[in-house]
Amino acid sequence: MQEIKPCKVNVCSETGRLRAVLLHRPGTEIERMTPLNAEHALYSDILNKPIVDEEYARFSGVLERWTQVYYVEDILEQILSDPNVRQEMIRETVRNYGAQSQRLFEFLDSCDTKQLAAALIEGYEYPQWDGVNDERYLLEPLYNLFFTRDASSTIFNRVLINSMSFEARERETMIYEAIFHHFFGVETLNAMEWNRWARTEGGDIHIASPDLLCVGQGIRTNGKGIEYLVQTFAREREHFNILVQQLPHRPDSFIHLDMVFSFLGQHQCMVFEPLLRKQGLFSGKETTLITIDHGKVTYRSVRNMLDGLRSLGMYVDPVLGGGPDPWVQLREQWHSGTNFFSLGDCKVIGYRRNTYTIDALDKAGFAVLEADDIISGKVDMSTYDRFVAAFPGSELPRAGGGARCMTMPILRD
Repeated sequence: MQEIKPCKVNVCSETGRLRAVLLHRPGTEIERMTPLNAEHALYSDILNKPIVDEEYARFSGVLERWTQVYYVEDILEQILSDPNVRQEMIRETVRNYGAQSQRLFEFLDSCDTKQLAAALIEGYEYPQWDGVNDERYLLEPLYNLFFTRDASSTIFNRVLINSMSFEARERETMIYEAIFHHFFGVETLNAMEWNRWARTEGGDIHIASPDLLCVGQGIRTNGKGIEYLVQTFAREREHFNILVQQLPHRPDSFIHLDMVFSFLGQHQCMVFEPLLRKQGLFSGKETTLITIDHGKVTYRSVRNMLDGLRSLGMYVDPVLGGGPDPWVQLREQWHSGTNFFSLGDCKVIGYRRNTYTIDALDKAGFAVLEADDIISGKVDMSTYDRFVAAFPGSELPRAGGGARCMTMPILRD
């Protein structure tokens, strides 16, 4: 494998021109789900891998036309060629396996570098699995790894290694810690090292500006996790703000802030309308502006996220996910209708299947570009001031995330 070179790590906004991004191609791990373990794996259904591959190829193909793309599996294989990193990751992997630790250690230690990288992602089957028992894998596959946004977050010139809320995702953080320490050589933060009950996930963390984070508080990111961010920036910055939006804990389509809100550009966002109106499931859900001023922390309730942003001098016009019809809004939100990823100011990528949302973007002045046309070279994204690159999604959305979930920006202008 050709040696991969790291880039600088720095992200100060959601919409600066994207220069580098971290992805993971969905692999064998997603085929290791059955209806019996899908709920534990945090899925509502099992996926058709050949269709996932086709859809993901269009998604990643668009990104490769625009920016430098790093792949988790490639970097992992490269850093595992270092004997010290290899032993460190094997020891960390087997640490909590009790009586099975020695067996697992012997298997992992016997793997060559490529096999080890695959096993850490795809899992390891019990040698004596009987073909019937529900517990087939001693080392559980990382079913959600292609949602690279969640387990790590670039925040300015550091990376937050997120403290995952569910056991099925805990081991992802070990891989990201190794990647950002040994490959990118960047400082990492971790809320759980501060408090074992603190939880943060990347879908809830949005960098609105160099002195403002927007953060969702729900089933994945909790109050302790937000307190960690507050205390961290209170120590380091004279002035800083965190705008917090409470989220419903059910249904699963509201797990992160980016499932109801995402920045499209400096002055434009995609939003699920009930979030702004505080209707339905968002009735009674607080929006709180936390202000840090020379170490003093104050908390103030604001009407909604747009009002909170305006109070800080940031004026953002909303595009409604699903368009104006509340019924359609619910349908398209379920399949990540607001989960867009910005490649630059008002240059975004998202699912083609959310036709009413794509139509709303069209009416807001975004040129609708098809992924196949971009990949083939028929369309050049750089010639458009505002666009949405629409890629097909029938299987990928059923995993519970969209374009923002599947991307971890490393460097932006």
